[in-house]
Amino acid sequence: MSEKAAGVLEEAPPPVEQAPAVTGENVGSEPAGSPKRRFRRQTVLSWAASVILLAASVILAITVFRPAAATTSTSLPLATARRGEFLVKVTCRGELVADSSVQITAPNVPNLTIVWMAPANSAVKEGEPVVRFDSSGAQRQLKEKEAALAQAAASFEQAEAEAGITAEQDKLELATLKQSVEVAKLEVSKAEILSAIQAEDNRISLALVEQKLKVKQAAAAFNAASAKSKIGAAASQKNKAQAEVDLIRDRVARTEIRAPGSGVITFSMNYSQGWMNAKPFKVGDSVWPGSAVAEIPNLEGLRLKGKAEEIDRGRMSPGQDVQVTLDPFPEKKYAGKLDRISPLTEQSWEWPPTRSFRAFATLGETDNRLRPQMNGRMDIIVDRLPDAVSVPAKAVFARDGRPVVLVPGKQGPRAVHVEVLARNPDEVAVRGIAAGAEVALVDEAREAGKKGGPK
Repeated sequence: MSEKAAGVLEEAPPPVEQAPAVTGENVGSEPAGSPKRRFRRQTVLSWAASVILLAASVILAITVFRPAAATTSTSLPLATARRGEFLVKVTCRGELVADSSVQITAPNVPNLTIVWMAPANSAVKEGEPVVRFDSSGAQRQLKEKEAALAQAAASFEQAEAEAGITAEQDKLELATLKQSVEVAKLEVSKAEILSAIQAEDNRISLALVEQKLKVKQAAAAFNAASAKSKIGAAASQKNKAQAEVDLIRDRVARTEIRAPGSGVITFSMNYSQGWMNAKPFKVGDSVWPGSAVAEIPNLEGLRLKGKAEEIDRGRMSPGQDVQVTLDPFPEKKYAGKLDRISPLTEQSWEWPPTRSFRAFATLGETDNRLRPQMNGRMDIIVDRLPDAVSVPAKAVFARDGRPVVLVPGKQGPRAVHVEVLARNPDEVAVRGIAAGAEVALVDEAREAGKKGGPK
């Protein structure tokens, strides 16, 4: 026992004498307050604390370090390298266009305003109305012109009636004068049995009556010519009013446009507010005469018109296989052919303006759901690798200027050099790894600022 322990024993007060309780702890052992028993208890407590501290350290190490290692090897997003035919593609974006269509133009009628339209992209039959314009102004003009026509027709009838009356009066007067001439001639013929004075008077009367007949004949001719002129003027006014009425009636009839054929109607863009604000025609828009309002395309001849960059133009040729995917139906791919490519670039109306080639791809099948101006993508197959190993494009990284893939392992991902055989936007054909190998899609070492070379 140490000196310190002995001093403690000497200074400790004498224990109180009492009958100890009979328990399993103090039967056949030292008293409860003895120095030996307290020393033994302190030793056991120190050993227990050491064991607890060691266990906590082990648990902490397992909790901190083991998940970190597991994260490095198992929590990375992985992809599997596959073997099979690799299609080298050139991708173009575009929209569906129709080979042929029937265009609907606005009639040559002033002040056209759309008041009703058939629903866009709806099926219409030949002869059904598709667009109606506001005809209230034309109807008002029609009533005015019809009233003017009625007045002109009345004037024409009045002129004809007056001409008829005048002609009949002239005929009656001419007949009377002719009769007077005949009577005068008869009186002149009696000159042998009458006195000379009476005979001369009869000759003078005959001359006067004949002169009156000539005057009346001239007046009748003048009246006939005047009546003819009045009738002609009235007829001209009537014909003019009739022509105006027919014109307004035709305008009223043309304010309703009917489908020239069966199909699906699509409405043209309204550029009255400028190219940047162009939108399809709608109810309430004003339309200038002769402008294209809508069209009925031939749905059996739909093609995808895409923009091909100049760098890809040299790899494309008509007749190549094409896979078309439309934005409204991304789950379906249409197998077609590259039909033609524009020989020269075309400038777009976008801002900033760009110039690109136009590629047209036919669809291998018809689908009643398809409509012109649907956006989509065409993948032109420019080459085929029959037996190649491919991985996702984002699984290929660059290390020291060379392409590598990261293969997960027990010690973390390791970089494996590969040779890129062909590249698509979403996948890459490589040589240097086996089919079925798992590759990482994220380079954690680069993101964390670490540098590591291939092993």
